[in-house]
Amino acid sequence: MNYPILLVHGMGFRDDGRVGYWGRIPKALEDAGYKVCYGRQDSSASIEVNARQLADSLEEILESMNVDKVNIIAHSKGGLEARYLASTLGYGDRIVSISTLSTPHNGSKTVDRLMRFPDGLIRVGCKAADWWFRLLGDKNPDTYKAINAFKTESAERFNRENPDVEGIYYQSYAFVMKHVWSDMLMWFPSLVVHHYEGENDGLLTPDNARWGEFGGIVRGNTNRGISHCDEVDMRRRPLSNKEGEGIKDITELYVRIARGLEEKGF
Repeated sequence: MNYPILLVHGMGFRDDGRVGYWGRIPKALEDAGYKVCYGRQDSSASIEVNARQLADSLEEILESMNVDKVNIIAHSKGGLEARYLASTLGYGDRIVSISTLSTPHNGSKTVDRLMRFPDGLIRVGCKAADWWFRLLGDKNPDTYKAINAFKTESAERFNRENPDVEGIYYQSYAFVMKHVWSDMLMWFPSLVVHHYEGENDGLLTPDNARWGEFGGIVRGNTNRGISHCDEVDMRRRPLSNKEGEGIKDITELYVRIARGLEEKGF
């Protein structure tokens, strides 16, 4: 591979070393021969704030690694921040590819429904979340603005204002849980999303996540499926010990993505 992989995390966690986000994934990529670096943006700031933090990280990476471009692999909200970085902030000439996993490119009809709750109640909950994220290390948490970005009308506006940059290869992947009990951490949100939109990974449906060249719905090799947490190896173990169609370890997917980018000359 000509360029290193910049991993850009999603909402709720950080990748600054105190709270790991990516589990065994970075080591799997490094063992396969790829150079890995991190976005290190806040866990719950707005897309705009986090994209500017990504810009700072990218500048440091380009200088320290003596390269002129990176391949971005982003999870969830991080994919929107990567696109904002490339388009609005003008860093497109320093990014060769953006691969997104379960990113809400097209917004969520479920979030549309949930945001109909009394605004005051939503703001109180978001302020409580901001307090927690400050403890994690966020400088400018803004959970209210972050979740509003997931509405379908917000996504439509974002997509108009952040068109794909010529010269960047965009691809996306989606995931689904087999049933709501596939992941005990995600069963309730999965149930809610399933009620409004159908099959999902606990937070997002395949239609939410489509952007650029669609790599399809990634499925595990058992009837459990793959949850939003599984996508970043939250449990730090394989999805299955069995052989069969589909992936048995999420690290396989990241290595497969990296190899695909390498084959394209990136």
